Amino acid sequence: MDWGVQNRIARILQPQDGRTVMLAVDHGYFLGPTHRLENPRATIAPLLPYADAVMLTRGVLRTSVDPDTDTPMVLRVSGGTSVLQEDLSHETITTSVKEALRLNATAVALSIFVGAPHEHESIVNLAHLVNEAEEFGLPVLAVTAVGKELEKRDARYLSLACRIAAEHGARLVKTYYCEGFSKVADSCPVPVIIAGGPKLETDLDALEMTRDAIEAGAVGVDMGRNIWQHDTPVPMIRAVRAIVHEKATVKEAAALLREKGKR
Repeated sequence: MDWGVQNRIARILQPQDGRTVMLAVDHGYFLGPTHRLENPRATIAPLLPYADAVMLTRGVLRTSVDPDTDTPMVLRVSGGTSVLQEDLSHETITTSVKEALRLNATAVALSIFVGAPHEHESIVNLAHLVNEAEEFGLPVLAVTAVGKELEKRDARYLSLACRIAAEHGARLVKTYYCEGFSKVADSCPVPVIIAGGPKLETDLDALEMTRDAIEAGAVGVDMGRNIWQHDTPVPMIRAVRAIVHEKATVKEAAALLREKGKR
């Protein structure tokens, strides 16, 4: 692996443990002004010191993140549809590698929709992005998206989608946690990061998912709504970090969340 790619990945996956807590704030590219992400700058600023990397679009990066930050930026470069459409798989590459480099992105991210009507286009988009990004040592993170078909989040489907992403050259893969997740992680030859997904019912649900995913082979989380839709988002991201980086138990992380939330 070329030094440039290794260096960029090491900025996302912390060298001391090979793990990461990414903050996902790219939801607006198809959801618009999501609850508690209506003002991206106000949401991102207090969380930035606790994120190993931030996943976002170029528009939010330009308008809502101070340029003096050292936090790595993972730039979403796919899009082209909205939540108003029944089929969310009709995406294409919307931001060039040249633009990503101009914005000093540490990696670029793109969704693939395995089993969806536009599966072919999304996988070819990934291949084209990898071809171009590799010329500059820029890692590609592939997101195994499921659109509105949440029932696809099982080990058989996600193993298929993650392996396809890796086979086409993705250096990192983001997917969902599921029962039997070790099968997904074990069959993917590149690091797997789990998505936080929709806001879960309780804090313990989010913390337990984080713990279970790490124990099953994930290298970290890319969590959004379960952090910034929380009533106390900074204590929440710190609790997640405690599990990912400090090997805290769910009980210890929950205690940390309660303690910080009272301050």
